[in-house]
Amino acid sequence: MISKKLQDAINIQINKELYSEYLYLSMAAYLESIGLSGCSHFFKIQVQEERYHAMKFFNYMNERGGRVILDIIEQPQVDFNSPVEIFELSLKHEEYVTKLINELMDVAISENDHATKSFLNWYVDEQVEEESSMDNILNQLKLIDGKGQGMLMLDRELGQRIFTPPTDSE
Repeated sequence: MISKKLQDAINIQINKELYSEYLYLSMAAYLESIGLSGCSHFFKIQVQEERYHAMKFFNYMNERGGRVILDIIEQPQVDFNSPVEIFELSLKHEEYVTKLINELMDVAISENDHATKSFLNWYVDEQVEEESSMDNILNQLKLIDGKGQGMLMLDRELGQRIFTPPTDSE
């Protein structure tokens, strides 16, 4: 059975993951509207990842005898100045999520909940990957100044992204 303190913290995290999904869907919509369908596709895949993250928490909570309680999801930003800004905001958002995961791990440690600590290790590792991915794309965008042929090539490359849900052993 999961503690009330940990249950409350995981419920907050589930809602944060659902907000991430909503934010990235907003970014995908904007990118599509300015003709960057590859970048839009990249964020649509990110939406699937965020949904996976939320559902992984959702299922874990149920496995531990907790109760999932969903909250209101605030409206995400809908207008952006450039693809560079979008990836800057995405990196900042992933850094924020990393902070949230670390704080959740702190709660699991304080509650001496080894099962949750083990479960959260996957998210700790995942956040390293998430931040690195956003940072690498942002660096490429800055190199090409988010414009011209370089932007079109990057858009085409990002359009090739595929969502592959992790296996249960990951």
